[in-house]
Amino acid sequence: MKAAIITVAGVSSRFNEGVPEGKKELKVIYSEGGAQDTLLYHLLRKCSYADKIILVGGYQYEKLESFCRTELASEFPQVELVKNDHYEDLASGYSLFLGIRKAMEYNPDEVLFIEGDLDIDDDSFERVAHSEKSVLTYTNEPIYAKKAVVLYQDGNGRYKYAFNSSHGLLTIDEPFSCILNSGQTWKFINADALKAANDEFEKFEIDGTNLKIIQGYIEKVPADSIELIKLVRWTNCNTREDYKHILTYWRHTN
Repeated sequence: MKAAIITVAGVSSRFNEGVPEGKKELKVIYSEGGAQDTLLYHLLRKCSYADKIILVGGYQYEKLESFCRTELASEFPQVELVKNDHYEDLASGYSLFLGIRKAMEYNPDEVLFIEGDLDIDDDSFERVAHSEKSVLTYTNEPIYAKKAVVLYQDGNGRYKYAFNSSHGLLTIDEPFSCILNSGQTWKFINADALKAANDEFEKFEIDGTNLKIIQGYIEKVPADSIELIKLVRWTNCNTREDYKHILTYWRHTN
C-alpha cells in the first residue's frame, strides 16, 4: 500500500501580503483560471499513483474541504482530509505528524511526503515515486540562509538538515562533505522507522518543524538505504508572483 502526504495547513502569509483580510486565500487552491490551475490539483495529479493521499489542512480548512469535495473528489477519490487545529500555534512538524499518524492506519509499505507549496517537474517526481529506496531530494537553487532548507552530509556519511525558522543566518557546527538545497520532498520505505520517529516527535518535540521527524527517520535507517534525487525544475510558491511564473510554465507545457 502506497501513501502520499501533502501538508497545506499554513496561513500563506507572504502569499497574502498586502491583501485585505476578506480577500486572503489559501494559496494551494488559489487560481487565476480554474481548478486545474491550482497548486493542489497539480500535486494531486502527481500523487495519484498512491492508494491513499492524505491532505493535511488548517488555515481556511472549510474552503479547502469544499474545494476538494466540489472540484477534485471525482478525479482523486483516494484523497482523505485531516484537520490541523494547531496550524497557528505549532510548527510544520505537527501537520506531518498528523499525516503520518493517519497513514499508519492503512499499514503502508511506503510514504511519500511533499510540502504543498511546491511545483516540481513530472520526470523528477516520478523518479522519487518509483525509487526502491528512501529518498531525499535537492535542487540547484542557490542556498540563502533566510529561505533555504540545507541538506548536508556529515563526516560519517549521514545526512542532516539545517534550517533557521526565523529566517536568519545558518550555522553548521560540524565538518561536512557536501551541502545542498533541500527539495522539500521525501519518500520513506521503512514504515516501522517512520512510525518510531513520529512517536518520538509526539513525545519529545511536538512543537518542532517537520525536519525533526525526517531527521529522526534518517537516524533509524541504514545510510545505503537512502537515495539522493535531484529535482530538475523546482519552484517554491511563496508569493503571487511565484504563482504567475508557475502558471505560465503550466500553460506553456500543456
